[in-house]
Amino acid sequence: MKVGIVGLSQVGKTTIFSLLTGLEVDLFSQQHEKGIAKVHDKRVDILAKMYEPKKVTYATLEFFDTPALKIKDAKERTAVFNSIQNAEALLIVVRAFKNDAVPYPEVEKPVDQLKATLDEFLFRDLDVVTNRIERLENAKRKLEPKEEIELKLLKRLQEALENEQFLSKVELTEEEKKMLGGFSFATLKPTAVVVNVDEEQFTEKAYDTKEQIVNLCKENGFAYVELCGKLEMELNVLSEEEKMEFLKELGTEETGIERLSNALYSQCGLISFFTVGKDEVRAWTLRKNSTAVDAAGAIHSDLARGFIKAEIIKYEDLIRLGSEKAVKDAGLMKLVGKEHIVEDGDIITIRFNV
Repeated sequence: MKVGIVGLSQVGKTTIFSLLTGLEVDLFSQQHEKGIAKVHDKRVDILAKMYEPKKVTYATLEFFDTPALKIKDAKERTAVFNSIQNAEALLIVVRAFKNDAVPYPEVEKPVDQLKATLDEFLFRDLDVVTNRIERLENAKRKLEPKEEIELKLLKRLQEALENEQFLSKVELTEEEKKMLGGFSFATLKPTAVVVNVDEEQFTEKAYDTKEQIVNLCKENGFAYVELCGKLEMELNVLSEEEKMEFLKELGTEETGIERLSNALYSQCGLISFFTVGKDEVRAWTLRKNSTAVDAAGAIHSDLARGFIKAEIIKYEDLIRLGSEKAVKDAGLMKLVGKEHIVEDGDIITIRFNV
């Protein structure tokens, strides 16, 4: 899953990218930065302690940093939208932290930063829709039936965008979503908002216009996370033991980056299933409502091709009963076929023959 990080200038966008991916970034470089971030999952840690494998592998998300979104600069705006075309999800960074040494973006209030960014998404998608409608309506030939259907759909989307409605809130069939795939609409992508706060705001759990931002996220179905970039950077250099102690003092068990990666994973409609053993404990990524044969294919194409059955144990049952044998003795291990829907946390062993 590819996630594009978007935000106005001076909001801490590149800091968030560095924290997620562990990559050092030259702030003055115009290069398109990409990196992989692991999805923090305590279940993987617990399974690793149980099996003591040679290798532990977490699920991952791919992030890329984009140029700063400059509202008054059409060229920069185009560069941002070109860079997120292939993104499957978006992460919007908003600045709440106060630091006189760092100039504020074009808009100062956090909610105004978010609204300005969302407006750019709406304007861009409306422009794409309007241009396509004009091309279809001005075609010097009779439209094909498929094009007639597309035109009708685009006019529905045009009305929604003109009413400042994100396309993710428009009811679309799977067939309609496929028809729109080539447009790479920004307002149709799963979206999360991260608010970059300072230490005082983080402690008090308050910042200017917070209620308005939370409400905007709820209205649009965005995931919402607030974290302190400065604090996260300090946590990054601590040992695991020191980090846990520090988090305990802050009254939390997860860092902001851990909360963010998990929120994005869920927002993108993804789940994890596990494979376990002495060689490796691994989290694998699937879309919700995927089947057992999809899970087999995620591991290796040969497993999907030669799929016979899948053995499934629930993570909760394994932890509660303490061993695979105890789960099987309790009659809680399932043997399922290709079309079985995999659930988050399933521990799967594929039976196959190639």
